[in-house]
Amino acid sequence: MNKNIRIADVARAAGVSTATVSRTLSNPAVVGIETRARVMAAVEATGYRVNTAARDLRQRRARSILVLAPNLANTFFGRIIATIQEVAGSAGLSVQVSDSRAEAGRIEALGHDGRADGIILLDGSLAPEILARWRLPVIELCEWNTRATLPGLAIDNAAAARLAVDHLADLGHRRVLHIAGPEGNVLAVTRRDGFLTSAAQRGVAASIAAGDFTMASGARAARDWVSRPDRPSAVFAASDECAFGFIAECHRMGISVPDDVSVVGFDDVDFADHYIPALTTIHQPRVRLGRFAAQRLIAALTEHRPLAPGRELIDAHLVVRHSTAPLQG
Repeated sequence: MNKNIRIADVARAAGVSTATVSRTLSNPAVVGIETRARVMAAVEATGYRVNTAARDLRQRRARSILVLAPNLANTFFGRIIATIQEVAGSAGLSVQVSDSRAEAGRIEALGHDGRADGIILLDGSLAPEILARWRLPVIELCEWNTRATLPGLAIDNAAAARLAVDHLADLGHRRVLHIAGPEGNVLAVTRRDGFLTSAAQRGVAASIAAGDFTMASGARAARDWVSRPDRPSAVFAASDECAFGFIAECHRMGISVPDDVSVVGFDDVDFADHYIPALTTIHQPRVRLGRFAAQRLIAALTEHRPLAPGRELIDAHLVVRHSTAPLQG
């Protein structure tokens, strides 16, 4: 193959202009079938290869997607990010991952510094002023910003909380404690409100313990729970990590799950079924979420069109394992 073949050589061989060759290679749908076939035959005959690096530089394309997530140590994000990388890689794109809780000026710069072509945002707490100054297509995933109007995808968190309450109520539990997520977090608020509404509908006495999605907050809630004279017989935690912390602290105090208290988590992280006892939890379809977000963003970038507005909700489901049981006595 002659590495010195230029686009002008292809144009000469095909009997077309260099602009037509460029359009055929970058956006073939706008070129007639016969012309496209002639150009591609000339490309094959001359051995021409597109210099993608130079083309991307001219078009100011980074061929990269940026994923922004809060607390990258959280085990929930791993499967989502891995799926985004898989989908992006098959489209010839790289993926950058960054912590959305970094300094505000740095986060704002990520939206227009040329390092990415689009953003998948897993954090609903960024200031809307920052989002408004970004110059890239953005899709929200799992979380959403109530003060912004961005396209996005999430599970129906309120409906998911209802599944947890119904499960515990059907087992005979009439007093349930909810260990909430961080104050002001959109997921925490939606799950808490869904819990309270569903508990009222099922005639379940509901109580709330402060939390922040972490194992430490689950352990604190367990210590508070054990000191109550009228302990709720079941717990619904706003995250699996919180549920793990509650169960571990109960074990340390000699309290059995589920014999003494039933526990439901939220997320169904990878090792939830290997925990002891295996955790009953709300399953979030993380592979589906990651794939949908990546495919939707890549399609918009490829077709040079804006993302369709609106947030789509998909169903979650409850996975019943061994951390819940019928009320004793």
